[in-house]
Amino acid sequence: MTATNRIQLLPILSPLIAIASSLIVGAILIILAGANPIAAYTALFQESLSTYFGFGNTLTKMAPLLLTSLGVLVALRAGQFNIGGEGQIYLGALGSALIGLYVQNLPAFIHIPLALLAGFIFGAIWGWIPGYLKAVRGVNEVITTLLLNYIAINLVSYLVQNPLKAANAPSPYSPLIAKSAQLPIILPGSLAHAGILLGLIAAGILWALLMRSPLGYQITAVGFNAIAARYAGISVQRTIMLVMALAGGLAGLAGASEVMGLKYRLFEQVSSGYGFDAIAIAFLSRGSVFGVILTSLFFAALRSGANVMQRSAGVPVTVVYAIQGLTVLFIAISLAMEKKIKVIKPPINAD
Repeated sequence: MTATNRIQLLPILSPLIAIASSLIVGAILIILAGANPIAAYTALFQESLSTYFGFGNTLTKMAPLLLTSLGVLVALRAGQFNIGGEGQIYLGALGSALIGLYVQNLPAFIHIPLALLAGFIFGAIWGWIPGYLKAVRGVNEVITTLLLNYIAINLVSYLVQNPLKAANAPSPYSPLIAKSAQLPIILPGSLAHAGILLGLIAAGILWALLMRSPLGYQITAVGFNAIAARYAGISVQRTIMLVMALAGGLAGLAGASEVMGLKYRLFEQVSSGYGFDAIAIAFLSRGSVFGVILTSLFFAALRSGANVMQRSAGVPVTVVYAIQGLTVLFIAISLAMEKKIKVIKPPINAD
């Protein structure tokens, strides 16, 4: 294999090496905790991937991870860093909850799409705001998306503690949404709902958009070289606002699926950090929609099997969070090394 071929394989091998390295270091942490890493990993992945209820739980956690990660990915393709997935999840959950609570007497085939659309629009607006500020005002999108997370989280917290709080609720949450706005369960007896199907459909549509449409070419062109794209007649400002709105809308669908498919009401804690995990997933996937699907499944399996690993092998759940963090660290290292290798171009006839 030539040196050029080895360089071309780096985008494929880097995520695999990062995951393997994080699992190896995680095994060391498990040993230090006084447990058997083989037994711990067996319990974790066996429960989350090979048992009926465990796999259903994995799919449940995969749905918001997949949708939000797709939002981060599409922004990255245009050279934008969407750190606001968490807040966009909260806004999407709020939008779908409002439709589920206050729009009544609709058949499910109308009510469900309407609630999903509301979740998408609420998230898209929350994503469009930093897109507008970046495109028109030149404000860094990392800062604005990050700060908007806190506004969204506290907005939902206020609403479920005051005007949307259910009567006699022991903790902050809204009343149940209408049954006609609830997503169906796809694995009877488990928590798996149609949100995962929504995520897979969204992944297919996004792949077609990015790879088979003129708009996808424009998005990629802006991300590759905004100046050249502008000279080619592409509106860079409009493209940035569009991708940030699309990113927010996808994360909004993640929040809508949590309300409509899992909790059936709006809670103060809508997301358990899905928006931040999505950043790691998008970077691990290296711009590949298919890679996002696989990496979302991996992160969902970690989340799903963590408690079982703790019960059966005596390993703290925090080890799983450490593995996730190590995966991000190793992919960052691999990206830096890959960039350095590409700078040093090999000879044409190198072996």
